[in-house]
Amino acid sequence: MSHELRTPLNSLLILAQQLSDNPEGNLSGKQVEFAKTIHGSGSDLLTLINDILDLSKIESGTVTLDVSEYRFANLRNYVDRTFRHMAEAKHLGFQVDLAENLPTAVMTDTTRLQQVLKNLLSNAFKFTSHGQVALNISLVTSGWTADHPYLLHADAVLAFSVSDTGVGIPSDKLQLIFEAFQQADGSTARKYGGTGLGLSISRELARLLGGEIRVESTVNIGSTFTLYLPYNRAGFINYEATRQPQPARLQAPAMPAAAPMVYTAAQVEESGVATIEVQAPTSAGLVEYASMLDDRGLIAPGDPSVLIVEDDDRFAKTVLELAREKNFKGIVTHRGDSALSLARDYLPSAILLDIDLPDIDGFTVLDRLKRDPSTRHIPVHVVSALRERERALRQGAISFVNKPVDRAVLEEEFTRIQKFLVGGKRSLLVVEDDMAQRELIVNLIGDSDLNMVTVETGKAALEALDSQHFDCMVLDLTLPDISGFDLLDEIGKKPVLRDLPIVIYTAQELSRKEVTKLKKYAKTIVIKDARSPERLLDETALFLHRSHASLPELQRKMLEEIHALDGGLAGRKVLIVDDDLRNIFALSSLLERQQMQVLFAENGRDGIEVLEKDPTIEIVLMDIMMPEMDGYDTMRAIRRIPRFKSLPIITLTAKAMKGDRDKCIAAGASDYITKPVDVAQLLSLMRVWLH
Repeated sequence: MSHELRTPLNSLLILAQQLSDNPEGNLSGKQVEFAKTIHGSGSDLLTLINDILDLSKIESGTVTLDVSEYRFANLRNYVDRTFRHMAEAKHLGFQVDLAENLPTAVMTDTTRLQQVLKNLLSNAFKFTSHGQVALNISLVTSGWTADHPYLLHADAVLAFSVSDTGVGIPSDKLQLIFEAFQQADGSTARKYGGTGLGLSISRELARLLGGEIRVESTVNIGSTFTLYLPYNRAGFINYEATRQPQPARLQAPAMPAAAPMVYTAAQVEESGVATIEVQAPTSAGLVEYASMLDDRGLIAPGDPSVLIVEDDDRFAKTVLELAREKNFKGIVTHRGDSALSLARDYLPSAILLDIDLPDIDGFTVLDRLKRDPSTRHIPVHVVSALRERERALRQGAISFVNKPVDRAVLEEEFTRIQKFLVGGKRSLLVVEDDMAQRELIVNLIGDSDLNMVTVETGKAALEALDSQHFDCMVLDLTLPDISGFDLLDEIGKKPVLRDLPIVIYTAQELSRKEVTKLKKYAKTIVIKDARSPERLLDETALFLHRSHASLPELQRKMLEEIHALDGGLAGRKVLIVDDDLRNIFALSSLLERQQMQVLFAENGRDGIEVLEKDPTIEIVLMDIMMPEMDGYDTMRAIRRIPRFKSLPIITLTAKAMKGDRDKCIAAGASDYITKPVDVAQLLSLMRVWLH
């Protein structure tokens, strides 16, 4: 059903966006507005479909709970990170309070708990125009329904109270708002939008978790929604079905496979991690770790986690154990080609990357991670036996550690990761003597997530570097007191500054002698040069590890344009395999606008024939749901042909069911994207894989 609903939406949204972009400039302003309205309405319809599918899955009993330990400190960080910018945008107070008598953690389905709190907090911000929103988490002894079957017999009861100073709800509407498609203001001229499904879904999820939601409200004073959940010292009780235990969450290994793989789940261990035994196909070289028990099945959004890309089984295990000691969850892969999709799926706090990998050069992995806007900001710590420190740091790695590594050095790296996580604002030093240029740089790069210090002279720069830590430095080579080269010389003498990335910002052409000098300094300090404002923004964003999504719109557009120029798609050949002609038309129109050569096939068998006739095809977009031969079988067949073993294949999936992504990767996909396709994300992914 998810696939059937999303497929027509896919072509509708892609074509509406192309019309609203008006690339030929032949539409009037009113027609462009019409196209934008169609696109906006399609996006609203997608939100509604997602909510209805969510609700129907809950009501039909097909939702299973993935239970793990969730620390309240991690929950507070997740909520603060998710809603702090919203509070600042609306000029509202926002606080998250944890009671002193709270236990360290609770055993629950972290994703579902986050979904409920996200719904409640989103509503609080939507209906509050002044004052504040607060989340308070505490242990309570009353407030819920007296005869509630699970709360009544729990060891203790947790209360998650979301309070606001918003419009409030009349007493006669307090029950109505929990019904599907209902809002307190049900008039046709209502002020607040939305599907009216958020509270219905939250109520059902609260029941699944063995709790309930209660509400108190006064019109024009505010509301308090409280989620009550049972806390059991012995662990989580499966409230959704006591008669039959639910299966443990399994993640299929992330890898291209030459043949279908069989998975059998053993008993769930006390830690809540399922053991996965893999019956491997004959080409053992393609098999992902079977013996390594990592934490990928236990990670919820916002959890501190590390992705370990390492082909040495023993060393990977050592790093994973240390990560757990430091309160990080770990994901392990020994294949470079699965690192990008794992990083995008789990958005780890940091990545520990080996350069010498069996399938693909680690520098290619680093390049892909730093070219993809969704993973570019994740700090990458390179751990390798290769002596390539300079190259790794120049490509955007935050640190480089040579193997063999002792435990003390690894502990230093984890301390560095922890400091980076809690460090707050990134800091940038700008060394520029021209006031107009300084202001231009501040206006170009500056935002609320950045602490910028500007100085006019080399002496002031050295004093600033001695007095505080900087994540990056922008340097003009022409200074009034000493030359930029002399300043670089002084910086190079200080071991503590050897990892400081320095971006040389000069519009003038450098002489051969000057370039040689810069290369000399690049052996000891990280040097990049930027000859335009766009390049300067791009390089500083890379070294400051700024998230693409959190940048202001103007900066985001500048980066998108420069990356589009860097990784041009013009002239590249793509094959679209899809049984829906509307999708083929929409995707072809989009890619032909990028001046790509587009071939298509309406089923898997035809797709393989087209590939065999034209080996110059560089990338494939593969639909999953097709008659005769579906996308999974088609990819397996393609991967059996030796010359297509490393051909990039991006799957288009409705991603309705848990594990869809894993099935795609296990069948041989390089990457996947969900329907309806986000145009910018698709083009970005294609640039990453074609580069």
